[in-house]
Amino acid sequence: MTNRLYVGNLTEETTEEDLLDNFGDLGNCISAKIIRDKETGRSKGFAFVEMATAEEAREVVKICKGVELDGNKLIVAEARSQNSKHKRR
Repeated sequence: MTNRLYVGNLTEETTEEDLLDNFGDLGNCISAKIIRDKETGRSKGFAFVEMATAEEAREVVKICKGVELDGNKLIVAEARSQNSKHKRR
């Protein structure tokens, strides 16, 4: 497992600072990047969070099962590389 996580089912109100604060409570959260539509700038409802170690990332996935943020149940999983995404098609 890598230390990079996919975080889905975010509300439009969720900010990168919210993610840094919440995931920082679970371990050493290095970065959080919400993916936005290029034209509108609106959140696409998912983000990538980087934890300091793969072990922390593994623990965060376990801890976040069923956790809510801003009223939505989060989907937290290991982030896949773009190469593996293209192979599945």
